[in-house]
Formats: sequence, structure tokens, C-alpha cells
Amino acid sequence: MLYVVKSEDKSPAKLAALLKEHPEIQFLSLLAVDFGNNHTDEKIPVELVIDDLEDFLKVGIQTDGSSVYLPEIASINNAKVDLIPDLDANWVVDYNYGHILPSGKPCGSLLIPAFLVHDDKEVCSRSVLKNAVVNFKNEIIELFKENPTLVNDYEGITSADDIDDVILTSATELEFWVKTPESKTDIEKLATSQNLKEQYWKRTYGQVRTALEKSLMSLQNYGFEPEMGHKEVGGVASKLSGTNIHTSVMEQLEIDWKYDKTLLAADKELLAKDIIKDAFESCGLSVTFQAKPLEGVAGSGEHHHIGAALKLKNGKIINLFSPIDMSKNYMTKVGYGALMGILKNYEIINPFVSSTNDSLNRLKPGFEAPVCIVSSLGHSPEVPSRNRTVLIGLVRDMGSKYATRFELRAPNPNSNSYLLLAAVCQASLQGIKATLKSGLDLAAVEQSFNKGYGEKHFYLEENRTYRAEEDVFEDYSPEERDKLFGMPPKTVYENLLAFDQNADKAQVLLGNNVFTDKIIASYKSFMLSEWSIELKDRIIPDHLKTIRRLVKLHTDEEITDLDIVNWEKIKTLKHYLMKDSLDTKSLFTRIREALADGNYSLASLLQIEMNAQMTALTKMYLDYRRNLLIISE
Repeated sequence: MLYVVKSEDKSPAKLAALLKEHPEIQFLSLLAVDFGNNHTDEKIPVELVIDDLEDFLKVGIQTDGSSVYLPEIASINNAKVDLIPDLDANWVVDYNYGHILPSGKPCGSLLIPAFLVHDDKEVCSRSVLKNAVVNFKNEIIELFKENPTLVNDYEGITSADDIDDVILTSATELEFWVKTPESKTDIEKLATSQNLKEQYWKRTYGQVRTALEKSLMSLQNYGFEPEMGHKEVGGVASKLSGTNIHTSVMEQLEIDWKYDKTLLAADKELLAKDIIKDAFESCGLSVTFQAKPLEGVAGSGEHHHIGAALKLKNGKIINLFSPIDMSKNYMTKVGYGALMGILKNYEIINPFVSSTNDSLNRLKPGFEAPVCIVSSLGHSPEVPSRNRTVLIGLVRDMGSKYATRFELRAPNPNSNSYLLLAAVCQASLQGIKATLKSGLDLAAVEQSFNKGYGEKHFYLEENRTYRAEEDVFEDYSPEERDKLFGMPPKTVYENLLAFDQNADKAQVLLGNNVFTDKIIASYKSFMLSEWSIELKDRIIPDHLKTIRRLVKLHTDEEITDLDIVNWEKIKTLKHYLMKDSLDTKSLFTRIREALADGNYSLASLLQIEMNAQMTALTKMYLDYRRNLLIISE
């Protein structure tokens, strides 16, 4: 079976021959990604285009825009959008194992990553990242020309003329929850199991083991080079029912694969989620890539690893972040500059990282959630260490200069990796330029990065601290964290406000038209609409269901005055949250009305209150239930 189309087979003639050789490939599908991280999947019968592949690969297909959502760009009266194949991307064949053809092989669709084009301009997540990578390359080469002594920071390069390419690389760590469809959530059991570390990196059993192995083998077929699959911290032990059949599955897993060039890595992440979901569903298991599917237990992150290297004309690869003496220094000046650029401008990167209610539910203090804009380098250059409480950390391997990279810990499986990585590229460049412009040597740059609160800096903000090797949750109070590292946004609306509240930083995104004002406006409009609709039509209705399940459990026998008081408090809070009267409106009603009026600022504040009250209500009900001897049915 064919899984990957090689670069040399992408010419019209060779592709036609390949498709005729593999008649099980019945469809072509152009995979484009809008600003909401939604990707297209259309079925184009091979026979319709096989005789005119040259035209298809050049102009793609046209749509009226109904299949993609590009607010502020593709309006209803100007909706023509073209999907243009990306000849440089990885093309893979997606097989439907539920549809077996007469040949005995599953029906296949050739997935071709593509760009969305409107009014002759590329307007999609993939194109933004493509442009960011090109811009980073051009700017870095120019910086080596403008700063000829910069080559002294690296071994094996004598001048900018030695540079053939600048390579940006990325990798992601995909975490997700898996369960049997009929499983009911028991938060107390999950939380206890998590605190006891009962599931962390333990052996998988039954259909979970089978599905995990299937996933890794499928990823291998598609050239992902999987590196590891394992249990994560969340989950409870399943129950055996019959031969190798387990019920009540509720487990958190992680799958990792090898890094790649940044745009290809983002494509791989998108495809991997479909591959993994198919593998687990074939074993009767459901998968969720939500950031926080279960309140009270660990959420699912997707740490992004970010690296940069020079490729010289002689073929040598030089890591831009690795110093000549790994035992003496953490990074190069370019490395420090890139890290400072990310940290200083994170307010305008964060809207691409955490753009949903779900993502912000995960990013709360505790559970090692990376909510503070602060980094860690390690306790010493000689002994690399990893601080899991910071936003972004330096990853080093004393045995390999190629391994030096940054690990951004805030993203989740539904983050838009294309846009967040593009924003990281743009921010990194600004920090690198500022660092080189300062004229400081490596020792002085490193010393300046360790600045304390209130100390002036050639680039970083005066009233902030950017490095912490301590546990930021144990060793700092909430007030200290907010003062030193900045206050994290609590709602999607607050996060999106960063574009306006940090207008100077937002300009960083616009460098060389990587992002444009229209693209940012389209993204803001998209995510604001998603936030508003989900809050009104999903979150509040789900909370209503929860509240209606919190019913009176006690009878008049075997109760104490505490039970009565507890229930009255629960009842009062339930009324406050959901029940209107002639004189007062419930919190839920006030949120709906604020959204209807377009008063998003008020809706955001009320959402924060709602989240706190729902958390309090759930805890109150658990305490009430625990104290009952007899529970009425």
C-alpha cells in the first residue's frame, strides 16, 4: 500500500502513473486550514482530474467560501476562495478501513495540503506560517551580513556567504484522553488516582494497548518516525470484562514523533490527530483532544519544541541556539534574543495559543499549568534541568549541540500551531535584532537576562522578571506571580483584547506582511464569535444540566443540622446561577443578555464569576453528599 507520495512523484506525469498503479486511491482531497484551525476535506474522484493533473496542481479547485470561514476577508457577496495545492508539503494517503474495495484494499484519499486564496492573496493559517518561515530565513541571513563578527559565536562558519539555508524546526507532544463510550466520569476517583500517581507511565491493557500500538505503527507508515507512546498522569484502572475486553476505560495518553521543518511539523500534528482517532475508534474507544475535558484533574497539553539552525553550503548544520562551550554557557546571543523576543511579546502570541474556553480552563494555577510569562534555563550550564512550572524552558543535551531548543508548554491539542509558531517566529526576530543591536557580549547578555523586577534593560520591560528556576507555584504567592510575571487572561475575550491593549507589540506580527491587519481582524472576529456562541449555547446549557442533577438527597431521618444548612446554601446558589424571578435575573440570564447586546466586556466578567460559582457549587455538593448516612433514591 502507498502511504506517502515522494517529492519526485509530484509531477503531473509521474503522479498520474502512480494513481493508475494504485487504483485503491479513489479520491483527492485538498487540505487547507482556516484561521479557526479547521481543515478542509473534500472528496474529488480521481477520474475527474487524472487526465488534467497539470491544471489541477496549478489552480486547484474553487469554492464559494461556504466550506471555510474567513470573517472580515471573504464576505458573503465576495466569497470566491481557491484551494491551491502545496507542492512542497508532505502528501499522504488516508485509508478508510471501514470501506473495503473489491480488490480487498481499503478505499484511499490522497491528502494534499493546500493554501486558501482570496482576491489573489493567500489567506489561511498555512500561508501565514509559510511566510513567517521565509521571513525568518531572510532576516537571519541579513543579520549575519550586518554583523560579520556574529560568525565568531559558532564553529565552522567564516562569513554569511557560507549560509545556504536557515532551518526552523518544531515538534509537538500530543496528549489526549481516551474512554469507552459508556464510561461515566468519577472525578473523585480520577483525582485520587492522579494524586497517587497510579497511572503515570504504567502499562496499557486490552483495547487501549492495541489502539496505542496501532497508532504508532500507522504513524510509522506515514513517515512520522514516532518516538514514544505512553500513559500520562490522568486516568483510572479499567475493568476486565471477557477475554481482553476492558470496560470503564478512562485514561490519559501521550504520543510523540520526530521533529520536522516547522510547516511540515504543523501539518503532521493535524494529520496525527486523525490517524490516532481512527486507530482508537477502530478499537471501540472514543478520543478527545480537549484541553480540559474533566474539571479537577489534569488537562491535556501539547508542548511545542522550537529550534533553529543554519545549513551551510558545505552541508554542515549549525544550531543557532547552541554556544561553542556547552559547559560554560546556556545559549548563544541569538538564542537569548529569540527567547527574550518570545517572552516580551507573549501577550500577542497567547491569543493564538489559548483561543477557546476549553484552553483557558486548563491554564489555571496548579496541575503544573504554565500560566506565568517566565522561563527557565536550568540550574547550571553543566547539568541541564527542566522546570515544569514555567511557560517556556530551555532544553539542552550536553552530548548533542543539535538538541538545544525551546519548549513552549502552554499550547494544547487544539491550539492553532500554524499561527502560534508564526507569531513565535516574528517575536523571536525582534528579540534577536535588539540583542545584536545592544552590542553586548555573551556574558553581558546572559547577565542582563537575569534582571530583577524594577531593573532597566536594553529590551525587556523594567517591571517584569523573566527567569525563575524555582517552582513558581510553591515559591511565589499569587500576588508575587502577578507582579513579577504579569496577570494571565481568564477568558477568551480578555486574551483577544491583548491585540488592542498591546498595539506596539502587535506591530511585531506585521513585519514584512507575515500577518496583516486583515488577518488579525479575521482571527479576532472568528474566535470572538466562537467564544460567544459556545458560552451561550453550550457552556450555560451544560451548567444547567449539572445544576439540575444536584438534587436533594437526604430524608428527614439520620440527618443533622449541618446537612440542612449545607443544602440551603446549595439551593441558594443554584437559584442565583440559573433561576429568574420578577425582581431579579439569574447570572446565566445576565450573561446571555450581555452577549446579545454585544457587551463582551461585561459578559467576560460575568463568565469569570460563573466559573468560580460553579466550582464552589460542585465542591459544596460533594461535601453535602459525603456527610449523609442515608441517601433517598
